[in-house]
Amino acid sequence: MQQYSLSLDLDANNAGALLMRDAGGAMRPASRREILRVARELVQADELRGQSLTGPDAVRDFLRLRFNTALEHEVCGLMLIDTQHRLIDYLEPFRGTLDQAAVYPREIVKLALWHNAKAVFLVHNHPSGAAEASAADIRLTQHLKQALALIDVQLLDHFIVAGPTIVSMAEKELV
Repeated sequence: MQQYSLSLDLDANNAGALLMRDAGGAMRPASRREILRVARELVQADELRGQSLTGPDAVRDFLRLRFNTALEHEVCGLMLIDTQHRLIDYLEPFRGTLDQAAVYPREIVKLALWHNAKAVFLVHNHPSGAAEASAADIRLTQHLKQALALIDVQLLDHFIVAGPTIVSMAEKELV
C-alpha cells in the first residue's frame, strides 16, 4: 500500500492548499475524499473516553465523526463500556467487502474480557446506504448478545451507519 502524507502548502501560488506527498516525495493537491479519509483516521475515541454514554445520541455523534466518509467496504466496530457507562475504547476489529464483513463473536468476547468491559455497543456500516437491519444483522446481534451474556457483559445496542443515517437496533427493539 502506498503511503501518503497530508501537509499545508506554504507556497504563494497555492497558499492554504492541502497537498498530498506520495512515497516518492512528489506533491499534488489533495482530493476531498483523501482529506476526509485522513480526517476520519484522526478522529479518536479519546474524544469520548471517560464520558457517560447512557443514550444513543452521544454514540451517534461519535459515529457521525468516525464514519464521516462513504467507505466502500463494511467495517464492524466495538465501543467497550465500563460499569459507569463510560467508554473504555473504540476498536474496529473486522473489515469486510462491499456488502458483508465476517464478524466472530468469539473475538468480541475475547476483546470484552481483555478490556474488562461491562457492556458493548456494536456498530457497522452499510456502504449500500440501506438504513435497515438485515436478517444477518439481526441473527448476529442475537448470537452476540447470548455469547456476551455468558461472561456477564451486556450488548447495549447495535448501530448501523448508512451514510448520514444511523439506526439503533435497540430503538427498533431488535437487541
